[in-house]
Amino acid sequence: MRKIDILNFITDFRKAPNDIKTYTQLLSHLGTTHEQAINQMLAELQAAKVIRQTELEGQRAYQVIAR
Repeated sequence: MRKIDILNFITDFRKAPNDIKTYTQLLSHLGTTHEQAINQMLAELQAAKVIRQTELEGQRAYQVIAR
């Protein structure tokens, strides 16, 4: 699993460039066994200002803000 896998799941720049995915959607797609690695990668992507943490339906969610 790589950071690009997370970015590709969150958004498809041709079909849904501003799509938002919840944390539970990310875990279900990438696997709950990798939860610690996913959290670390999400933190790194946020620090690099590639994604932004938002809220969707009362849950923690992420949106890609840099291409």
